[in-house]
Amino acid sequence: MKLGYIRVSTDDQMTARQIDRLKAICDEVVIETVSAAARSRPVYKAVLQRLSAGDSFVIWDLDYAFRSTVDALLEAEKLRERRVHFQIANLNVDTATPEGELYYTIVAAFARFERRTLIRRTKEGLEVAKKRGTRLGRPPALSVEQIAHARAQLDSGAETVGGMASVLKVDRGTLRRALARGQDEADSSFIRASL
Repeated sequence: MKLGYIRVSTDDQMTARQIDRLKAICDEVVIETVSAAARSRPVYKAVLQRLSAGDSFVIWDLDYAFRSTVDALLEAEKLRERRVHFQIANLNVDTATPEGELYYTIVAAFARFERRTLIRRTKEGLEVAKKRGTRLGRPPALSVEQIAHARAQLDSGAETVGGMASVLKVDRGTLRRALARGQDEADSSFIRASL
């Protein structure tokens, strides 16, 4: 049996290309939606348990199955010990052969290098953006005016946190965090003005 495995980080990632190509060479293809860094991958674990000697575990691309080179090499070794073949379809690598095993080791090392380079560049870009004053992350759910209005309504007793959150169409936790953040900013402004 040839079992294809695809891992994606989010449901909205496009998998059609991988699915079509793996279906052409596999008996079955499974998809798991979980971060590459996740410690628990239940679908992956279930797939490995289903494989027996002579079966093949097939992925389209190395990055779509493993967290790191070490992880990939250890998993490939475990499969080899069970006499389960491991294939990287887009590279035509099959660890059932000595050549495939060597090539796999080299490819895994390059994939790790590429990932680390991407992470480093991303961090450098974020640091430059911070230094330039660019706001990073998701935009605030509430404007300064909305937070001030909510605070006034809550302070006067005219509204509850739940009611105000409903009016502003946000979760109560979002409103509480915005109010706390706004208070922290107001306190720090007052301290600076007093100095």
